[in-house]
Amino acid sequence: MVTGKYYEGVGRRKSAVARVRLFAGSGAFTVNEKPVNDYFHIFSLATEASTPLRATQNESRFTVAAQVKGGGPVGQASAVSLGLARALLAADTTFKSALRKAGLLTRDPREKERKKPGLKKARKAKQYTKR
Repeated sequence: MVTGKYYEGVGRRKSAVARVRLFAGSGAFTVNEKPVNDYFHIFSLATEASTPLRATQNESRFTVAAQVKGGGPVGQASAVSLGLARALLAADTTFKSALRKAGLLTRDPREKERKKPGLKKARKAKQYTKR
């Protein structure tokens, strides 16, 4: 666990919530106290989670500690990415243009639609028969 002054950002995606803390340091990246590549077994998800660091050329400047709850792996990776982008913005506002240009500061609002009564799923209805 890293201690000292840090910058924090919260990211959400679907039902996943990530709290990301940035410390001045070596460039270590942990998610739920595991290295990012061990936590996200799929390489593309680990890459997505660390995209804000690459967009601002800060891979080795900050140590990242993320706590993520809820949702599945894809939602968690997106939540970590958004939280990391917000923490970077709190650390230095000059990163805003690079983060905005990469589309990393916009929250994805899509959520699972609830099931409605009388339907099989949110929108799937029984097939209509005329006769």
